[in-house]
Amino acid sequence: MAPSTRAGGNALARLTSVRGLLYGGDYAPEQWPAETWREDAQLMVAAGVNLVTVNVFGWSRIEPAEGERDFAWLDEVLDVLHEWGIAVDLATPTASPPPWLASRYPETRPVTADGVRLWHGSRNHFCPTSVVYRDRARRIATDLAARYADHPAVVLWHVGNEFGQVCWCDGCAARFRTWLTTRYRDLEGLNEAWGTAFWGQRYSSWEQVVPPRAAPYLPNPGTDLDFRRFTSDMLLQLYTEQRDAIRGAGAAQPITTNFMGFFPGLDPTTWVGELDVVSDDSYPDPADPEAPVRAALTHDLMRSLADGGPWLLMEQAVSAVNWREHNLPKTAEQMRSDALRAIAHGSDGVLSFQWRASASGAERFHSAMLPHAGTDTRVHRAVRALGADLRALAPLAGTPITARIALLFDWPSWWTATRRGLPTSRLDPLEQLLAWYRPLWRAGYAVDIVTGEADLTGYALLLAPTLHTVTDRALTNLRSAVGTGVLALGPFTAVADPNGAVRPAPLPAGLADLLGAQVEEWCPLGPDGARLTARGAGTGLRGHAHTFAERLRPHGATVLATFTGADLDGCPAVLRAPGADLFHLGAVVDEETMTTWIGLLTGAAGLAPPESPVTGPAALETARRGDHLFLFNPGSTPVTTTLTHPCTDALTGAERAGELTVPAAGAVVLKET
Repeated sequence: MAPSTRAGGNALARLTSVRGLLYGGDYAPEQWPAETWREDAQLMVAAGVNLVTVNVFGWSRIEPAEGERDFAWLDEVLDVLHEWGIAVDLATPTASPPPWLASRYPETRPVTADGVRLWHGSRNHFCPTSVVYRDRARRIATDLAARYADHPAVVLWHVGNEFGQVCWCDGCAARFRTWLTTRYRDLEGLNEAWGTAFWGQRYSSWEQVVPPRAAPYLPNPGTDLDFRRFTSDMLLQLYTEQRDAIRGAGAAQPITTNFMGFFPGLDPTTWVGELDVVSDDSYPDPADPEAPVRAALTHDLMRSLADGGPWLLMEQAVSAVNWREHNLPKTAEQMRSDALRAIAHGSDGVLSFQWRASASGAERFHSAMLPHAGTDTRVHRAVRALGADLRALAPLAGTPITARIALLFDWPSWWTATRRGLPTSRLDPLEQLLAWYRPLWRAGYAVDIVTGEADLTGYALLLAPTLHTVTDRALTNLRSAVGTGVLALGPFTAVADPNGAVRPAPLPAGLADLLGAQVEEWCPLGPDGARLTARGAGTGLRGHAHTFAERLRPHGATVLATFTGADLDGCPAVLRAPGADLFHLGAVVDEETMTTWIGLLTGAAGLAPPESPVTGPAALETARRGDHLFLFNPGSTPVTTTLTHPCTDALTGAERAGELTVPAAGAVVLKET
């Protein structure tokens, strides 16, 4: 679904058409005396900052006691920033209610699945369904918008922060029951959907229905799945209530909130129609060699949520975070590459948490654009250099990216396939998504991340690594896609219905007849796994299967590879449908085999690797946006490649020809002349 255009037109494009790529970060002036505000603004300008997020955690400063309002400090902050030409993304400070609210109204505090009511003293200490909390949140949003709707500094509104709160209190239980009556109408429908005949769980009154609280053994998977949907919907209501309050007070600027990538706590695909700008927080771990590919996958998700158009990197870290057990700092090259990777994958800006390092509080050791040691530091010099890079790349603002390959992933399927009580807890759909994505990322393909219910027309290649739960609409879409493009299924796909119940055989549901085969049994593998052996010439499909496999029974499908070992000797491992561009991989495989598999599929879809003016090491990660080619070296040593024809260095303006060296963990951006 494409993002809303409630503010009219392409909201992000209107911002970047004036300011170019957006650059800045979270700014918490309430933590600092007023005399620092002008100093901060001056330093921001010197660093190339043109947008800051203000007031994310300012509720207790604005409303020190119930019903009081103190806007004087915020008036001055916005005036100072505007004076220096810095735009503001103004937040409703509702992610962190003031202590007086939590103390006076304890029902606003969340309750755990074990029945423990949490206290204030941190952040996110609110129940998503609390009537009192929601009322006070709307009031503060309304008053903010009424005061600042026409302030010239405010170009964007930011509702809440990193929505993801979960509560199991009695109030949530009551709202959950209301939500369920809308979904299922009556108890008969609920009992049928949840399969409550199992373990004698049949409900005879709505009062018996509660969220999946702590229980002696495995909870009902249908209850858990619906509670996750319900929680996502309640959080969305919080967002839309505050958004509507902002609109109702006269604010016309675009409105957003920040996602957290592949975060399991809410389903962003149900949110994007309510956002004017898709934005995300991204914190790749500099100690993780997989961080670049994980970040690229997440960026592609955000671009896909934005319907191929630009999105906004709302938060990243310029160096170390504070919340991992061991927080390695980023090198200057890593920070630059992380930022440019987001731009390469469709972001129209790079914002960081935060501008000035906090002296107190839980995040006092989180890196900042202006570190504790000040401006004469490695980190701040890198911050200024990145500002110059983004100014050089300003022509890219608004440039869309079109993909002909789509990976299928949806949240209810992820939720269902990661519960206890499955054949294995080691088959994580997100990790399988990453495994199938990695060869495409290495080859430089643009990839969309979509649900089975999306419009799948126009894609040459559709990949479903582990789409465990499928709706009837998704099955119709997938069947229609076979013939117009190539469809490939991975293990444990098309197994369950939207309630998590196993669909009637033959499996994969709704596709077995087209495939010419069915899944007979799911087979988690022991430590030795199994081997894949190609059957026939030309596929090259051989290697190691591990973690999980399927016993497949063909009835017309062509067998492209078979298993050896794990009681699967001679059984099909890879199939191609008779007379259709439908493939099935019945196992989790090693990286080399996965690369061969993806190569087979892109070849079947007629997709050649993207053209590039560079030849040489596959160690380079490439991404194209418009007429700019981004080269990343995720390794620890420099990589030298050769240009097939002269190009312009988009960051320096220098002409590049012949050999080109990309520094360790570094990036080069080329514009073909």
